[in-house]
Amino acid sequence: MTEDEISKRVLDAAFLVHTKLGPGLLESVYEVVLAHEQRKCGLAVERQKPMPIEYDGILFDEAYRADLVLHRKLLSN
Repeated sequence: MTEDEISKRVLDAAFLVHTKLGPGLLESVYEVVLAHEQRKCGLAVERQKPMPIEYDGILFDEAYRADLVLHRKLLSN
């Protein structure tokens, strides 16, 4: 699956979630529901994935957490 195809599925699901839930909920609600919609679209989804970073020659394994990593290609924060 290309990045363009993944992006289209992500945007379609995001619009669907926003239409169904509307504004004003906690970010965690949108995250879990969006992950569910992405899985329904056939995408591999990882939530709250620790991401490493190298700084000053040192590798920090959990420098931050990505909200969603989709199909190992697209990062959502």
